[in-house]
Amino acid sequence: MRRPKIALVGGGQIGAILAFLSSLKELGDVSIFDVVEGLPQGKALDLSQVGPVEGVDTKVSGSNHFSALQGADVVIVTAGVPRKPGMSRDDLLAINSKIVADVAEAIKMYCPEAFVICITNPLDAMVQLMRERSGLRSQMVVGMAGVLDSARFRHFLAQRLRVSVADVQAM
Repeated sequence: MRRPKIALVGGGQIGAILAFLSSLKELGDVSIFDVVEGLPQGKALDLSQVGPVEGVDTKVSGSNHFSALQGADVVIVTAGVPRKPGMSRDDLLAINSKIVADVAEAIKMYCPEAFVICITNPLDAMVQLMRERSGLRSQMVVGMAGVLDSARFRHFLAQRLRVSVADVQAM
């Protein structure tokens, strides 16, 4: 039986954590794409070597070519630059729009039936751009921000109140 393929576009902190969790939970085989030479291959090797220790049998690969998305069932897009001090929302939009447009074209070429989760900021604009450029049906492209924001809120609130994060709930 064919296992689902999960492609992570962006091998930075969030992309690597999502690749790790996807692998650890055996949600499917994982492919990590990033433009930084050697980065996704190194992260994939690290995750592959954790598998035997954790009793996980997930295939993890890394690539610097968009062909890594070939046949993906799910694509999680974390690629983009973070907002830096002094950077306006318009600055961020200009930079990340180019990145997301390229990713959308690759999705159109390599996995036109995939379900896409976009995490790149500014989120609403990036999700809309992904829908338009990829040609995917609107129900196949979603954005994810609330869960991460809620987790951060819980963490900081628990830290401030000096209680366990398990005792703090947020939606």
